[in-house]
Amino acid sequence: MIRLKVGGVPEHFNLPWRMAIEEGKFRSEGIQLHWSDMGGGTGQMIRGLETGTLDVAVLLTEGISRAILKGLDATIIQFYVTTPLHWGIHVPTHSDIDSVDQLEGKTFAISREGSGSHLMAHVKASQEGWDSDELSFNVVGDVYGGLWALENNEAQGFLWEKYTTHPYVEQGKCRYVGEVVTPWPCFVIAVRNAALKEHPEAIRTMCDVINRKAYELKQNEDAIDIISWRYNLRRSHVENWLNETNWNYQGIEYPLALEKTVSYLRKLNLINEDESADWRSKLIRS
Repeated sequence: MIRLKVGGVPEHFNLPWRMAIEEGKFRSEGIQLHWSDMGGGTGQMIRGLETGTLDVAVLLTEGISRAILKGLDATIIQFYVTTPLHWGIHVPTHSDIDSVDQLEGKTFAISREGSGSHLMAHVKASQEGWDSDELSFNVVGDVYGGLWALENNEAQGFLWEKYTTHPYVEQGKCRYVGEVVTPWPCFVIAVRNAALKEHPEAIRTMCDVINRKAYELKQNEDAIDIISWRYNLRRSHVENWLNETNWNYQGIEYPLALEKTVSYLRKLNLINEDESADWRSKLIRS
């Protein structure tokens, strides 16, 4: 039995992993898969890959691409979700901020440096024509830290997946003022190179299992009810999310999407010219 330590956000995107574990899909293939919820998001998972507490991570395309190009000893083995992520832009409940343009020059709460909440704030600044050098950040760890920062005016803006945060909006813990959509497929599966070298066949089998399970979930006529119940989300929101979300059912490669990601990171000065050179061999080498 090959043991793999896998991490991902505790959100609806990763329900196929949960279901496959519960149904014994990995164990039947000789894989003992230990799943860890990573509430701190991509930044926390990058740290896990660095330290070896994770062998595999399901994390944001932009965050892991930047980390690898800056020297993380890991490889992207496939896209996991092939559609973009819709980031909600949130502000304090009782602030006078009513539109995204009012966030120029304000402080954004981010889970960690290099996380999606950090990088997508840069993407939004670029789209709005703001000076990225004027952005300031408050590292808060996770979604709960972000909500606390808004409530205590330690930050005026906070980006997080909009369906995940909607219950907090309904509870009056923050306000939604807009969204920013990733310009690329949002989630990838990345592996520490040491683990990939040691267990290449098991890792490929793991991907095959999860791709099949994601397809089964997408085709399940009860999927909306299942996701709504498991993640405490409104049924109508789950229906919208499921309509706009596709997993990588056949494990297809998307090199042009990675090229666009790297180009964007370079444009935003989040990686330098040397780091972006020969990016393909660094990100997806076998």
